[in-house]
Amino acid sequence: MLAFAPLHDAVSAAATAVTWLADTLNPLTGGAATAAAIVLFTVAVRLLVSPLTLAQVRGERRRAALAPQVRDLQRRYADDPARLQSELLGLYRSAGASPVAGCLPGLLQAPFFLIMYRLFSTGEGGTGLLGERLAGVPLGWHLSDGLIGAAGPLFGALLAALVALAWWSSRRARRAAAAAVTVAGTPTEGPGAATLGRLVPLLPYLTVLAALVVPLAAVLYLVTTTAWTAAEQAVLRRPQAAPAEVR
Repeated sequence: MLAFAPLHDAVSAAATAVTWLADTLNPLTGGAATAAAIVLFTVAVRLLVSPLTLAQVRGERRRAALAPQVRDLQRRYADDPARLQSELLGLYRSAGASPVAGCLPGLLQAPFFLIMYRLFSTGEGGTGLLGERLAGVPLGWHLSDGLIGAAGPLFGALLAALVALAWWSSRRARRAAAAAVTVAGTPTEGPGAATLGRLVPLLPYLTVLAALVVPLAAVLYLVTTTAWTAAEQAVLRRPQAAPAEVR
């Protein structure tokens, strides 16, 4: 099946950048140059999209700050759902905290991650990326190819890192869900809230499952981008200090 031309061009450009990075790093890292280039390129892309993540977090905080007003509107218009919906939309719009706008940064990040995943999982771009090696293991090596030699310890260490990151992210997700249920007027309310609350903490473990079937290059990408996400969560979504009470 033919690749979508703009996507193919973007993946080729990313592959060229990774190759250039590997050539630049080769005097310092030797045989691990391509693996190091994958890590640095992933970090560079995450830095590039970090303003979108920051915008998303700011939107979440604006919506959370409106919780008291949302509860007040729900009490006032409990018997008039149409009026309640209109008032809620007006409130979010006036505060610049539209629920739909909060999804846009995440959607805009998707093409970047698709490009990265295609590059490191298929070797698309014509650079022979997956033919390079890390500790003697080809970057195109899959877990199903065996754990002989250095492959076992290398995959074991990377999978252990992913499991630890998934556990940490899942724990934060549970805490966030528990805190969100107390905020009226948010998507955590409704008949599907309980199911969603159980599913969300499990999502971080999908990266571990993905690592079982993708090549080593993609596993390196997954570890790097997941670690970056965890760091963003710790920094950007750290608990905010409560305002001092006025006496």
